[in-house]
Amino acid sequence: MDPLSDILSLLRLRSYISGGFDAGGEFAVQFGPHEGIKFHAVVAGSCWVSLEDTTDPVRIHAGECFLLPHGKGFRISSDPAVKPIDLREILPPTPDGRIITYNGGGDFLSIGGYFSLAEGQANLLLETLPSLLHIREATDGEMLRWCVERLRKEMSDALPGDFVVAQQLAMMILVQALRSHQFRKPEAATGWLFALAEPRLRAAISAMHRSPGHHWTVETLAAEAAMSRTAFALLFKQVAGVSPMAYLTRWRMLKAAERLISSRQSLAEISSALGYESQKSFSATFKRIMLRSPRQYGREVADHASPPTSAMPPL
Repeated sequence: MDPLSDILSLLRLRSYISGGFDAGGEFAVQFGPHEGIKFHAVVAGSCWVSLEDTTDPVRIHAGECFLLPHGKGFRISSDPAVKPIDLREILPPTPDGRIITYNGGGDFLSIGGYFSLAEGQANLLLETLPSLLHIREATDGEMLRWCVERLRKEMSDALPGDFVVAQQLAMMILVQALRSHQFRKPEAATGWLFALAEPRLRAAISAMHRSPGHHWTVETLAAEAAMSRTAFALLFKQVAGVSPMAYLTRWRMLKAAERLISSRQSLAEISSALGYESQKSFSATFKRIMLRSPRQYGREVADHASPPTSAMPPL
């Protein structure tokens, strides 16, 4: 499994389609704060997107998408000058997850949804993303346009299994968004996502992910990248924002967190599998990275776990 797939799997990422918005004429709708990563795919027309704490709206055209990773309230409009109404004012009494029509519809259509992430590990992805991620120059533009068009058909044609298909399409859009963002690396941005776009660093990260319990050193990781030790360490820190060994430690602790809640392995087994000869050393490192002891982490995640629900938040 490649590192990006590995991380998305670790985060237990799930996609949910929550409905569409079909507007006619002038419109402006205010959306409140949200959990997870909100996304909209613009199928027809165009809109302006304004975040609650920014002054510069962003224009989104048909065939493009935008993601909102940090839970901020936002507004979509035909013109930033139009006075907004609250989304709740136009929702039907019993939202069915289908397309809501406003002002007769016909001029603008978007499909909305969100991605949920594993409790306590969401920052691994969110910290690499801006407040608004505009997907317009994906590495494979045809794939993005195809996904958006298929979303429209699944939401409008009411075919059997349409929500399952739509959720998979949403996941494809997210991967396209991450690919686009990592290869368009913003100036001065750092993080593991951008390191994956550099082939030599990706080779070293892939090695860490394949064998997190191996006794890696900067030298052996530099060999995986086919670089000198010094050049590798400097490039890794410059692009990823952390040293190679700091990345390895964090990855080990995230893998440990996953095993604490999804396996029956003991602490001794987990620490040994991740390259620690001492359970005490492992526990101290886990607490430093995850801000709680391994046992406390397992209890807290179990306490916050809730059964899945079919009720999806609107748009």
